[in-house]
Amino acid sequence: MVLYRRNRLPGASYFFTVTLADRQASTLTDHVALLGDSMRTVQQQLPFTTDAIVVLPEHLHCVWTLPESDSDYPTRWKAIKAGFTQGLRLAGVALAERPDGGFKLWQRRY
Repeated sequence: MVLYRRNRLPGASYFFTVTLADRQASTLTDHVALLGDSMRTVQQQLPFTTDAIVVLPEHLHCVWTLPESDSDYPTRWKAIKAGFTQGLRLAGVALAERPDGGFKLWQRRY
């Protein structure tokens, strides 16, 4: 098993690439407003600054800066992914299910 070591420093800036499971999909650009809504909702609850973002059809790149006392970017990504997925479902977008009951929308990790 691979041990993923990630640098977590309070107040630091981080670069992320977040990818959909289906690399042929265009879900992110088709529903970019929903993605923005999900990110803003999480940002209100768990502050972070988006320094840069590029949204492509099946993945996105972004640079965030977290507050001085905070290094918990995994919780933010979990909430953004969950909010976007839930929003797609509410909009009637068909999503493939995983055996554990989740959805096959996102690649694991970032």
